[in-house]
Amino acid sequence: MNGILGQQLWKGTLVAGLLTIALGAMVLAWPGPTILIASTMFGIYLLISGFAELLLAFTLPRSAATRVMVFLTGALSLVLAILSFRHFGDNYAVLLLSVWLGTGFILLGVSESAVALGERDLPGRGWYAVLGILSMIVGGIVLAWPFDSIFMLTLVSGASLMTLGLVQVVQAFQIRRDTRTARQTSDALYDWLAA
Repeated sequence: MNGILGQQLWKGTLVAGLLTIALGAMVLAWPGPTILIASTMFGIYLLISGFAELLLAFTLPRSAATRVMVFLTGALSLVLAILSFRHFGDNYAVLLLSVWLGTGFILLGVSESAVALGERDLPGRGWYAVLGILSMIVGGIVLAWPFDSIFMLTLVSGASLMTLGLVQVVQAFQIRRDTRTARQTSDALYDWLAA
């Protein structure tokens, strides 16, 4: 039974690795269309989350203040989605994606720094502070140069996908080898016990 599982596992891991390498190669070969697809998906995400938040604002059994905040968040998401699709291909969606990523990095940096400053007994507290500062710097860079930074993030993502795919391919062959070794050991043990 373990041999069958091992055979399927190594084949599945090999296929996943090869597909990941192919995706990374496509991202590196065509970064422009990749950015356009990612920014379009971001616009779709804003549209769906905006409608969901508006629905929640009217159906949530919470305080009026909570419902108003959810309504405002949903309405803002819808406005940003409309802006990203209104001038499709004019880089508005890419700019919104950049602003969203840059703001996300800055908020992550602020929260990591706040944890580092507020929790004196936290193990690895210095690393939280370093991560917070680096995240704020990266967020500032993304906001200062939105198009260049998105292009660089796309290239880094493509290279990361290719690296991950190569690791998966190596892992697949290691699983295959380990499955064969386990099967041989099991067969030898069975032969020894049968003798």
